Amino acid sequence: MPLQNRVSPFGDIEAVAARGLFTGNRGVIHDPDTRTLLKRRWSTKAWIICECDFRGRLREVMGRNSRHGTAGWTELFFLDEVTALAAGHRPCFYCRRRPALAFARAFAEGHGGEHLSASGMDTILHWQRRAAGAPAMPLRQADVQALPDGAMVEASGRGFALRCGRLLPWSFDGYRQARTVVEAGAAFTLLTPPATVTALREGYRPVWHPSAGS
Repeated sequence: MPLQNRVSPFGDIEAVAARGLFTGNRGVIHDPDTRTLLKRRWSTKAWIICECDFRGRLREVMGRNSRHGTAGWTELFFLDEVTALAAGHRPCFYCRRRPALAFARAFAEGHGGEHLSASGMDTILHWQRRAAGAPAMPLRQADVQALPDGAMVEASGRGFALRCGRLLPWSFDGYRQARTVVEAGAAFTLLTPPATVTALREGYRPVWHPSAGS
């Protein structure tokens, strides 16, 4: 039975056997005795994206990983960075420092060039996260076509990632055959937080799952 720790572009946390490229967390949100999620879906506004392999460190997923034998942070997993960004996460400054700095620069450029701390970015992102209660932002087909690569949208309850002017249907296993915006649907909502969309527009390049193609 898979643990409930796979994150969708909507920010929902599901129990799925498929594996992903990245891990990350939203603080401590699990019971280490049952290895199940608590009712809350975050305990901090710092929703981050981490490397699955970092300096050979090993953890018991959803176990007792703190120095004091308590839960420690709850490991979440993402298909790729595009998915994690859509869910409202950002690169970790500890294990992914270079991408985190690049993201922070692009984020700042999108906000008038003003430097923002990690907590400053988290505050902005938290108001825009669908999983934290942000309202859906409707988009027209022309709006979708104007989005940068790596942004994700929803149509008919399904997530799509924009790449090279086409939409890739998302799944926990990977992306499906690309569709045109017209083929994907007539009514869309934005999944990726607007502030992250701005960072993508300013040049941040997220890591894609191999199923997205070259």
